Amino acid sequence: MRFLITLFILLSFSSFGQDAKAQAILDKLSTKMKTQKSFYVEFTANIKNTASGANESETGKGWVKGDKYYASYGDNTIISNGIKTWTIVKEDKSVYETDANEDDGESMNPKKLMTVWESGFKNKYDKEDKLNNEAVHVINLFPKNAAKVQYHTIILYISKTSNELKKAIMKAKDGTVMTYSLTKFTSNAAVEDTKFVFDIKKYPGYTIVKD
Repeated sequence: MRFLITLFILLSFSSFGQDAKAQAILDKLSTKMKTQKSFYVEFTANIKNTASGANESETGKGWVKGDKYYASYGDNTIISNGIKTWTIVKEDKSVYETDANEDDGESMNPKKLMTVWESGFKNKYDKEDKLNNEAVHVINLFPKNAAKVQYHTIILYISKTSNELKKAIMKAKDGTVMTYSLTKFTSNAAVEDTKFVFDIKKYPGYTIVKD
């Protein structure tokens, strides 16, 4: 769970010094994401550190509808109705409840995962490449305030044909490499509002911890 949180907690700073080609591709992708009334994603995430011998993987999926979202990462679940957010940690049998706006910068919101480039980074176009036999743009992101974060580079792989994020690699200062690979993306997926309703009755024996 911890490495996934590290992967997806990205601090917000103003962008500056953008590469024109990279920015045009990212703007196009942002525009596409803004047209989605809802979407569904599936992904795999891997953390590897040669020095420590760490090599862990998790699978995840998420539903987004407006400001609401439901996401699962391994054995953990996050539900937000746009007002409150509940992080359900199976290992601890705990539910952490926060205001959605306060939790906004720290939760693993699938929508944030799909728009990570929108603030806080310089960007630079690297090259065109192939990913699973699909042509992709490779774009590097560099945090504006590098001293305040534990990573130095995020590499995005964006499909040339579908204009979708396919893969993101985060390189940490301690040599850890985290890889997030999108395995499925469904635009305007049908999802009922009940998906974003937290029901403590479904988690017997869990303790609710309110912020």
